[in-house]
Amino acid sequence: MKNTIYSINGPVIKVRNTSDFSMLEKVYVGPLKLMGEVISISDVETVIQVYESTTGLKKGDEVIGTHSLVSVKLGPGIIKNIFDGIERPLKEIASAKGIFIAPGSDVNPLDENRLWDVKIVGENGTKVQGGDILATIQETDSIIHKIMVPPFVKGEITSIVSDGQYHINDVIAKIKSIDGKEENITLVQEWPIKKPRPIKEQLPLDTPLITGQRIIDTVFPLAKGGAAAVPGGFGTGKTMMQHQLAKWCDADLIVYVGCGERGNEMTQVLEEFQALIDPHTHKSLMERTVLIANTSNMPVAAREASIYTGVTIAEYYRDMGYNVALMADSTSRWAEALREISGRLEEMPAEEGFPAYLPSRIAQFYERAGSVENLNNTKGSVTIIGAVSPQGADFSEPVTQNTKRFVRCFWALDKNLAYQRHYAAVNWNISYSEYLNDLSPWYNRHVSPLFLKDRARIRTLLAEEEKLMEIVRLIGGDVLPDDQKLVIEIGRVIRVGFLQQNAFHPEDTYVPLKKQLLMMDVILFLYDSATKFINGSHALSLLLKTGIFDEVIKMKYDIKNNELKHFDDLKEKITKTIESIK
Repeated sequence: MKNTIYSINGPVIKVRNTSDFSMLEKVYVGPLKLMGEVISISDVETVIQVYESTTGLKKGDEVIGTHSLVSVKLGPGIIKNIFDGIERPLKEIASAKGIFIAPGSDVNPLDENRLWDVKIVGENGTKVQGGDILATIQETDSIIHKIMVPPFVKGEITSIVSDGQYHINDVIAKIKSIDGKEENITLVQEWPIKKPRPIKEQLPLDTPLITGQRIIDTVFPLAKGGAAAVPGGFGTGKTMMQHQLAKWCDADLIVYVGCGERGNEMTQVLEEFQALIDPHTHKSLMERTVLIANTSNMPVAAREASIYTGVTIAEYYRDMGYNVALMADSTSRWAEALREISGRLEEMPAEEGFPAYLPSRIAQFYERAGSVENLNNTKGSVTIIGAVSPQGADFSEPVTQNTKRFVRCFWALDKNLAYQRHYAAVNWNISYSEYLNDLSPWYNRHVSPLFLKDRARIRTLLAEEEKLMEIVRLIGGDVLPDDQKLVIEIGRVIRVGFLQQNAFHPEDTYVPLKKQLLMMDVILFLYDSATKFINGSHALSLLLKTGIFDEVIKMKYDIKNNELKHFDDLKEKITKTIESIK
């Protein structure tokens, strides 16, 4: 007996009087075989969310079950590709069917006709288990793809091919499991997107993700395998910041998920990423990038899938021993998709109409970040950086507040800083990182024990400046004594000379940790020297007239990243300038 549509409500359809489907099962709906997923089952009806436009569907159209979960294909050819939220390759669809995705477009995510140069590392007769590496492929110039035994497969290799060229669906090995069943291993495996891939052990988050952005590396560091949120209103630079992090962070692989963003913005991302040169390899950044584009005019249900598709791909490459950074832009659009579908399901709404299970869904996503020991004893990580777009830049709304509960790094973008052209527009008064204690041994060992001490002093001066600026805004700065005026001046040097960064300047777009330390050291040297100068009954105004404060601000441009010895010259100049006044 056929299962047919009983009702249609946007992306939500219902089938009555059936027991043929199971929860989260992938189904095909209607004559075009639109992809959908079972999200609710009762004794009366089965509810399905459709990941494509339901325009043209009608009551009585057939719904076909697959007895499998919504999954992605994982294998060589993922990197450099551009997918939609359900892993359909956009370039192939555009060349075959035009620039608009027709409902029911069924294109294989990976090229089945391409031959890959496969180097076999497994041996016949060897006992293997999930995660063990059988072969390697040079997927791009930057990434070696490792063909692994699928998780939960365990047994003995009964046959394996020799080195050569193979298609992704060619059988390269056969494994006889303990129960006598023989598994055929190809270059590709499937994995359900909502099920985290298994690991051997969670590892401590004790290594920072180096980004070259001073406000992050120094003030609010993020650990490899950690999770960070980037909330900000319209125009505060969330996408720009994620572009910078994708280009400069020391992750091996980038997965960029554009979830519900504007079409023109995603077009810009796609064009820029293909044009960018990877500073680490001096080749195209796409050589180690996967793009998932799910724009705001695409079906709303696919937004939810795009987030899970991205994190599943990230976990797959993590299992090979890579450090992967996942950029999700933005999780607010994903939450809005949950709200819309929840409304169509007539569920009881919670705060601002979002479903009551919003916090658990956000937690499930961010909990898939982590630094791990894989099943094959390699170490890898997935770092998740999620942009949040609160309406009206209101950080008290549910998505931002619930995200704060599940991330340990919060980079709050401020519209006032953005309008002042202060990049990155991270508000240092409300942002925070809880990874600092975990990362302290690494900074002490690989940079200098002074790094965290200088950072603490910089943070203290910024806090003092904020308090003094409240007084200045009320009654003016003339009433302040010189020592407090000095704090305000040093605060300006920190804000403009250290926290503000020019993404388009060759020396300032990326700053190594050693230079970040020396910049802090010079600023604090100027503060200490100026304090002694004031304590010696000299007026601060005399020192300000010399222009030495502005010279310290310009050091980020004037001193090149590979000429750090000039910081000593700048210190000497500060000393001579002060002595010349005395």
